[in-house]
Order: sequence, then C-alpha cells, then structure tokens
Amino acid sequence: MAILTRYLIRIHLGPFLFSFILITGLLFLNTIAQRLDQLMGKGLPVSILLEFAVLALPHTVALTLPMSVLVAVLYAFSDLTAENEFTAMTGGGVNPIRILMPLVGIGVILAGLMFLFNDRVMPEANHHLKNLLVDINRKSPTFQLREQVINEVVASTENGRRTYYLQASRIDPVTSEMRDIVIYDVADPRARRTTYAEQGRMAFSPNQTDLFLTLYNGALYEVPKNEEGGFRRAEFQEQFLPIRGVANMLERNAQQNYRSDREMSTEQLAAEAEQFERERAQLMQQSRLKSRYAVRRALGWVPRGDSLVPPPEPEGAEARGDQEVRAQPASLAQSSPDVQASRDLPPDQVTQGVVRALQTQANTEESLRLSAIKYRVEIHKKYAIAFACIVFVFIGAPLAIRFPRGGVGMVITVSVVVFALFWVFLIGGETLADRGYLGPALSMWLPNLVLLPPGLYLTSRIPRQVATARGGGWADLWASLRSLVARPVKTLAPGGRA
Repeated sequence: MAILTRYLIRIHLGPFLFSFILITGLLFLNTIAQRLDQLMGKGLPVSILLEFAVLALPHTVALTLPMSVLVAVLYAFSDLTAENEFTAMTGGGVNPIRILMPLVGIGVILAGLMFLFNDRVMPEANHHLKNLLVDINRKSPTFQLREQVINEVVASTENGRRTYYLQASRIDPVTSEMRDIVIYDVADPRARRTTYAEQGRMAFSPNQTDLFLTLYNGALYEVPKNEEGGFRRAEFQEQFLPIRGVANMLERNAQQNYRSDREMSTEQLAAEAEQFERERAQLMQQSRLKSRYAVRRALGWVPRGDSLVPPPEPEGAEARGDQEVRAQPASLAQSSPDVQASRDLPPDQVTQGVVRALQTQANTEESLRLSAIKYRVEIHKKYAIAFACIVFVFIGAPLAIRFPRGGVGMVITVSVVVFALFWVFLIGGETLADRGYLGPALSMWLPNLVLLPPGLYLTSRIPRQVATARGGGWADLWASLRSLVARPVKTLAPGGRA
C-alpha cells in the first residue's frame, strides 16, 4: 500500500504544479494589469516594482491553490482510468475508496496550510501592499512629462497643494531641455497666470523633491481677480521658477496602523467583532433605559432627586380596597446624559425627544451589527476557502473516474463549472451577509455545503462504476446530464413512477 500511495501522490504532483503555476500566472497578470495606472509614469525603481509583485502574489495564491487541487485530481484520475490502471487496481483487490484516501489526506494537509497562509501571510501582505500603494500615489510623475500634452504637476506647499499645468512641444529626456513652453498657474486665489517661453531647462533639487524650471525669452500674462477688466503682461529674457514639493523621489512614510478586514488575522477579526457587539449591547441597554423613562414620564411619574417616583395614589384608594402594589422608584443615575437633562421638560416633549433619540440609536445599532457581521464573515471565509481543498477532491475524483475519455477539455470544462459555482455562492453569500440577510457562518460555508453532498454521493458510488477504454467521453457525459435532468420530469409526469 505504501508503493500505491507514493504512486498516486506522484502522478498528481505534476498536474498540480503545472495548473498552480499556470492559473496563478494568469490571475497575477490580471492583478498587475488592474494596477498599471498606479504604477506607470511614476518613474518607480525596479526594487519597488518587485516589492509590489511580491506583496500582490499572496492574494492570488489564496485563490489559485484550491483551484489547482481540483484540476490535478481531475487530470490525474481521468488519465489513471483511461489507461485502465484504475481497473487493474480494483481488479487486484484494492478498494476504490482506498485509492482516494491518500488524496483526501493531502487535501487535509493543504487545507491546514491554506488556512495558516490566509490567516498569517496574506493579511500582512495586504497591509504592506496598501501602505506601498499609498506611498506610490503620493509620488508625482513630474520627470515623466510628455511632449505636446498638458501635464499636471502637483506641488505641496505650507498652505496645501498647488497645481500647475505644463505643456511643451519638445522635451529632451537626456538634457531636460524644453521648447515652446506654456505654464498655467490656476492655484493662486488672487490671479490667473499664464507663462509662455521659447525654451527652458528642467532640473531637480539634490534630494529629488523640488522641480526647478529655468525659462528663456518669454512673457507672463496675469489676470487679477479683484480688478474687473484688469490685465498685466511682463516680458523676460530669463526667469527662474521653483516648484517645491513635487515629491519625485518615492518617500516611504511611517506605516499606517489602521487595518481593514482583509488585513487582519482571525484573532484580530474576532476582537474587532466583539468590540462592535459590546458597543451595540451598550446602545441597546441605553435604548431600554430611555424607553422605560419615556413611558414612566408619560404615565405621570415625576423626577425627584436621582429617581423617578410614581404619581400619588388617588384619595380613597385604600378605602375601596385596592390591592395594587406601589411601584418602586426608578433610578436616573444609570440613564444617559440626554435623559437626565430632560427631567424638567413636559412629558410630551420628553417622549418626542426620546423617539428621535431612539431612531438615531437604532440606525447606529444596525451599523454596529453589520460591522460585526462583516468581521465574522471574514473569519469564516478563511476556513471555508481552505476547506475547499478537501471538497474539490471528493468532487473531482468520481467525475474523472466516470468520464475518463473527455481529456483536457473535460478537465477544463468541469473545473470552470465547479469554480464558477463555488465563487458565485461565495461572493453572493458574502454580499447577503454584509447586508444582514444571512448569518456569517452559513453565508461563507454555503459553497462547501452545496458541493460537498454531491461529492460524497459520487464518491460512495465509485465501487459501482465501470470504466473502460470505450465510453466515458463527451457523449457519455451529455447523456448522463440529459438523464439527470429528465428523471424528475418523468417522475412528475402523468403515469410516471413515483
């Protein structure tokens, strides 16, 4: 059995590595393409680009590793069955379920590693990637000015950001010389300035944070905003224009401490969720106190010291034999400040104020509830995606044994269908949970709950399946699908067997 186990693992290793590298590469290229607008034109060094690639990779791996398990199982078992090796093993007395057990064990190991990866590696990578993108977005692409295009140059000043628009018909990237220059300065609140120059030269300060423009043979046009119809024109032979704080050099600022739900481990997510739940419980307690206070004021209870006391009993109540128990005074010390401040108001104004306060608190309570659910969802997502490594083994193996002649086309088709079902249920469940329609656990485990029972059912039928070199291809697959769809229709039709 040890030889058989090693053989089964070996025939799955090649397809797993091939599919993992291929799928990861495709999704990684898609991730890079989505970020090109934040990376291009910034003059970033190669080290920063490599850092971005390394930090963006874990998110892609979290998606592709479970997919690769399914592809490997489908390919290896279909090839094993098509070559009659599976038939030879079962004919030699090996239980078909026993053949699947090594793959289930590998799936369990990969699920554990996947969870640790999602819980420890990916949150830190996402956090550092976010900080890197923030630093990159602060970097201005001033030295990448383009010819015959109006380039936006943003400068940082003590009073905020100042924007210039620069256009040049010719920019020499070697000598930094420019020709036919137009500079629009629209940031000055006192005037609009436009500078024209026949030629100029561009240079940076030694620390690469300030841009210096030396302009030759030009004119400055200024339109004051406080003078109606005012206009000024000044010619120059040479003018020096400093633009400070363009941040041409990438500055790595202090790392931000704030983390989103995608940047937290399960312990951090649980702590955040518990914090929101505690705040919601406190608000609900305040709402109960306010409601009780408003009802008692409406019934005639009056403030006395730090308590609310019931109204005096009507005269003759004892003579009539009333056995009502006199209510105990209600303390105001635990009430919220706005309740205590309304103690001198008439009961109707107190009721109106409490109703408005309760409406506001109800919205806040709902927001806190959804925030707690959001963090709980992320916890269950880490477990559910990792557990998919096991589910895909139970789905892929029996399908590959039943339809071994489908080839690579069958592997790709079944993989795409299963992936689509899994991610549709996962994303749909997350959306429903974030809106409060589903619980966090059910929403994230829904894909596994949908796929695991069919997988276990198909796995239990492996000993009954007969696979030969003939059949088990596309025609057989379509026939099985038609039979599966037609069976309930025939059962429900008049005269059909129940």
